[in-house]
Amino acid sequence: MVSFFSRCFPKRRKGQQQQQHWKEIEEAARDLESRPSWNAPDNTLLLEAFEWHVPDDTCHWRRLQHALPGLKEIGIDNIWIPPGCKAMNPSGSGYDIYDLYDLGEFDQKGSRTTKWGSRRELEDLVEEAKSLGVGVYWDAVLNHKAGADYPERFQAVKVDPNRRNVEISKPTEIEGWVGFDFAGRGDQYSSMKYNWQHFNGVDWDESRRENAIFKIHAPGKDWAQDVGKDNGNYDYLMFANLDYSNPEVREDVLHWGSWITNELSLSGMRLDAAKHFSAGFQKEFIEHVRKTANKDLFVIGEYWSGELKDLLRYLEQMDHSVTAVDVPLVVNLCRTSYTKGGDLRKIFKGTLVQSKPENALTFVSNHDTVPGQMLENPVAQYFKPLAYALVLLRKDGHPCVFYGDLYGTRGEKPLKRACKGKLPILTRARKLYAYGEQQDYFEQANCIGFVRYGNARHPSGMACIMSNGAAAEKRMYVGPTHANEEWTDIMLGHEGAVTIDASGYGVFPVNGMSVSVWVNSTAPGRDSLQQPFDDKIYE
Repeated sequence: MVSFFSRCFPKRRKGQQQQQHWKEIEEAARDLESRPSWNAPDNTLLLEAFEWHVPDDTCHWRRLQHALPGLKEIGIDNIWIPPGCKAMNPSGSGYDIYDLYDLGEFDQKGSRTTKWGSRRELEDLVEEAKSLGVGVYWDAVLNHKAGADYPERFQAVKVDPNRRNVEISKPTEIEGWVGFDFAGRGDQYSSMKYNWQHFNGVDWDESRRENAIFKIHAPGKDWAQDVGKDNGNYDYLMFANLDYSNPEVREDVLHWGSWITNELSLSGMRLDAAKHFSAGFQKEFIEHVRKTANKDLFVIGEYWSGELKDLLRYLEQMDHSVTAVDVPLVVNLCRTSYTKGGDLRKIFKGTLVQSKPENALTFVSNHDTVPGQMLENPVAQYFKPLAYALVLLRKDGHPCVFYGDLYGTRGEKPLKRACKGKLPILTRARKLYAYGEQQDYFEQANCIGFVRYGNARHPSGMACIMSNGAAAEKRMYVGPTHANEEWTDIMLGHEGAVTIDASGYGVFPVNGMSVSVWVNSTAPGRDSLQQPFDDKIYE
């Protein structure tokens, strides 16, 4: 059978032959569009709605609530919000988690609210999101607990920090911070209290004032085996490490998953540090929450590995029930952006989105990859428009936009808004034009392009071309139904127009070190692309 794309580039035909040929292409495209797809309807888009240095002097939940209408207008359909559970101190971002069930409601750890705001303000944000049709994804920190209320004495052994499956001491009694009684909350929502038996590792012996990785020594205690294999065994990450072989721990966290999903009508959840706790429990947790709270819960596993084989193994462990972070893509974007003459044709080599697009979460930056962070993989500023065009406008994967790229970041190494403020143009273009089958023009190392042909509901189509070298142009096929149309660059890199010829081809230019996205100048929604976006989120 002749493939769809081989029929897109025929020898020249005339009259009825050409019309029949294009009719066949459109029918093939409609058939493909009607099949199950990894793209959500109308190109659903996720925003990571925070960064590390969001100030805690004002309420972030209120900040997001006020920003929601503008975010919806530029094509954001879901927001991934930070972990809003009570942290070990009032300025804690939530990854130093103290109490899963305190969403800024109880006077604990020096504050009633969390860094992000009160429970009432969180609920107001969720209600506003619901009214706008915006889903809310929760950042679930399930690997550990921090800020214990009191220490306890128990037996433990030191392990080699670089080979954590190797013990380097005999069992000895230490004093670790593992006692959690949640006095401010009491038994509301959960009566579970935590002690040393609910953990399998700590990093501090209070009695000797010693910092090391200690594995708790008791019958049946060990690191989980279905975790990342870095450093021998990657179960331990930080603070007091939860032991998911303990049935009381499992029961409490399963209960929490259903509770918070129902309380906040969550559409999705991100599993923080998925590399560091039992994949078997993660799978059980997801199945439980989908069964008891939201059968369509979208789950992101933050399994951080630059090796594709590791991500594929994790997805197999999870029966492909999650979307995993495409770390190899992040690494490729970073490396290419800082390599003079970097080969654009290899951007997707070895990536999850190339191998398992239906299970790939794709992004350019997130809170952990910016300069100064533990997983630092920054993308050069000049390259971000190219990177976002590749993430947002192509058909594969589940894209995520970073708050810091939309609004800028703060801290010691602040970043300006990405794409010189033009990122909302690309998010709107995704919503309006990035549909249908795709044809790649990846012949040159430093200038690549691709075309989206549109579908029955979104027929406009688009052509994208980018260069990380000199100015260039490409002759690309958009189809004879667009003959004589004038297409213009929505990124405003070129003021002129490209006229599509009778055969459906156009010669599309791009400036050096830039990206251009060409769309029919009269396509629906063109006027909305340049509408101002309110990026003054702190004012």
